[in-house]
Amino acid sequence: MSSHDDHELLERRAAGLAPSYQLFYDDPVHLVRGEGVWVYDTGGKRYLDCYNNVPSVGHAHPRVVDALTRQAGMINTHTRYLHENVVELAERLEASLPGDLGTCYFVCTGTEANDLAVQIARTVTGNQGVIVTESSYHGNSDLVGRLSTDTYPAADRPDWLGVVEPPNLFRGPVGPRPAGVDPGEYCAGFVLEAADRLIDEGHGVATMLVDSSWDSNGVLIAPPDYLTRTSEIVRARGGLMIADEVQSGYCRMGRHFWGHSHYDITPDIVTIGKPMGAGHPVAAVVTTPEIAAAFAERRNYFNTFGGNPVSAAVALAVLDVIDDERLLDNATSTGDTLGLRLGDIADRHEIVGAVQGRGLFWGLDLVADRATRRPIAYADAKRIATGLRHRGILAGVTGRHSNVLKIRPPLVFQPEHAELLVGELDTLLDGFELSGGDETKRPGAEW
Repeated sequence: MSSHDDHELLERRAAGLAPSYQLFYDDPVHLVRGEGVWVYDTGGKRYLDCYNNVPSVGHAHPRVVDALTRQAGMINTHTRYLHENVVELAERLEASLPGDLGTCYFVCTGTEANDLAVQIARTVTGNQGVIVTESSYHGNSDLVGRLSTDTYPAADRPDWLGVVEPPNLFRGPVGPRPAGVDPGEYCAGFVLEAADRLIDEGHGVATMLVDSSWDSNGVLIAPPDYLTRTSEIVRARGGLMIADEVQSGYCRMGRHFWGHSHYDITPDIVTIGKPMGAGHPVAAVVTTPEIAAAFAERRNYFNTFGGNPVSAAVALAVLDVIDDERLLDNATSTGDTLGLRLGDIADRHEIVGAVQGRGLFWGLDLVADRATRRPIAYADAKRIATGLRHRGILAGVTGRHSNVLKIRPPLVFQPEHAELLVGELDTLLDGFELSGGDETKRPGAEW
């Protein structure tokens, strides 16, 4: 397709789509197909996809496509009829999770999953207060949008919301950590303060909702005891712990199938979204039989499309591919290689203040000054991502200060792809000059 055709398509898009829709890059990429870790534009140029975790097992995986088309050619209904696919999917999820987690609700998106999970927690506990981290993102429904503190001004936050500093060991929470204080205990102290405030104000504590990749915070690795400490605080006050695995689940962080497993906790509720269908809209909430029974005593829940046989067939195929292609092992080994090579980039370039992450999810905290850790301007972070785009690499920008280069490829990413990414990034940073600006983009910095 010519540039004239793209211009015409942009005009049609502007006329037909709401202005809240955004495009990556000032010169948008017009993608028409994908395969594995590669995507292709209308001119046949290919890009290494280091951004999209939605096609978790790779773009257009033939086994996933086959499962979708075969089941769509037979029948697609909903969970008020009996079907093998949806029952088997629930059983497979239960087998992967710790403790008594295994009772499933199937939905279509991560937003729906988190919305339902919070409704469950509020109904079962009888409390209304919810704790999240500063600059978090959990979805865009009316309820979950209020929990996504990176998307709207702090002055508009409801009083039932407790917002705490994330466990950022590079930038740290507001104020210095007292000498000799355990970092996990210190970071969990903010949760304690928020929980007690919610109780004092009459809201109680229904839940803490945690994404254990801390994606919108800039991709963080918390102190090892952080989530065990916060779980104890929340549960002691009658609340439930929700692990938002939309980003960190399905092998994303390497070594463990689930992100929360890195912190040795068993949540009360787990939510799943993007990785479940490798591009197909399927998501889930998983909890214990006891919690599900308590919710059912007070509330009914049905989702027309959640748990339909086609979505379940796709989700089962994704699990089969992960097992058969040993993608957890790949996320671990390739992730280790990628982390080391990104560390080399940090050694060579002062602009990289910290490399944070694990598995196939990394964030480069970019700084204008290493001594003060002052973040680079959003415009500069965007220029780096755009520069990679022109070099055939797709990456993103995220973080509280909109200064973190986000790397989050499909799980089939290999060491040779890591070398290509690092080589292009190294060359780009060799000649990169900061603009001197200091503006960040809030709310909703990720792109």
